[in-house]
Amino acid sequence: MKALLLSEYKQLDVIEFDKPDVGPNDLLIQVKACGICGSDIHGYDGSTGRRIPPLVMGHEAAGIISEIGENVSEFSVGDHVTFDSTVSCGDCFFCRKGNINLCDNRMVLGVSCGEYRRHGAFAEYVSVPKHICYQLPESLPFEHAAMIEAVSVAVHGANRAPVTLGDTAVVVGSGMIGLLVIQAIRLAGCSTVIAVDLDSSRLEKAKELGADHTLKADEVDVAAEVIKLTGGRGADIAIEVVGATPTIKTAIDSTRKGGSVTLIGNLSPNVEMPLQSIVTREISIYGSCASSGEYPACIELLEKQLIKVDSMITAKAPLSEGPEWFARLYAGEPGAMKVIIDPTM
Repeated sequence: MKALLLSEYKQLDVIEFDKPDVGPNDLLIQVKACGICGSDIHGYDGSTGRRIPPLVMGHEAAGIISEIGENVSEFSVGDHVTFDSTVSCGDCFFCRKGNINLCDNRMVLGVSCGEYRRHGAFAEYVSVPKHICYQLPESLPFEHAAMIEAVSVAVHGANRAPVTLGDTAVVVGSGMIGLLVIQAIRLAGCSTVIAVDLDSSRLEKAKELGADHTLKADEVDVAAEVIKLTGGRGADIAIEVVGATPTIKTAIDSTRKGGSVTLIGNLSPNVEMPLQSIVTREISIYGSCASSGEYPACIELLEKQLIKVDSMITAKAPLSEGPEWFARLYAGEPGAMKVIIDPTM
């Protein structure tokens, strides 16, 4: 089969690659769509340390079942499916509690971090265990289904936030995950959503997708504006989707006394936090990692178009154009958000 191999950092090659084995509890999936994630771009240059070449990356995908393992009865050849990016073991303490994103033995598709190597879905075929797979309605386009992993991250973050119907939320960062969070937190019950970013075009998109107010962080004092918009109190909740000291501080400063901040962004391994502000104002801090069983809900939200993803898809390209698109995204392609690779094109 053809696969897009990270041969060395900043070098991707379309090569002939062995078709993956299919274990007794596995599905072999013909990949119809696989999104280029921001984490793949950071893995492209080795900055995360979690994608060690040689590796086939790709974890945001959907396709058609080509072959099933001997123990599989829940799925059939020809079914349209997507799958979680996290390969959980199903047996550890956390899996048994339903916290599959916290699995002690978790692996991530398309990741090689020294502890394991798990080839991903930038290939014609990928083999995954049945317990992380979900059937799709055939009416849902594969390129939309490939966005379910990202949608699940946003929905999980919204579920982590303690929302009361009618709350005001600040979403700091209006990239792709931020735009999905804006939609998810509205569905969770927030009546007012304030979007924050440095990019005017992203803020325009945030407005289109449901933000009531947009704040350009290099033009206004975000926290002061949020306080004005909330009758002098501050937002009930803030969700930060960048993962850096300045944006986390903005989220905390924008939150009212007794409010909460949910951290989805994971850009920096360490950040500074305004401890006294958190303690004296009793701000609750929630971490949010990947997703934990939200896939069925996300499939339904996309099918009913309660969360919209179409306008976030910048391009759909064949595997042969993968190296070019990685280079363009790494260089900061203006206006680019999500590029979908279709290995069958």
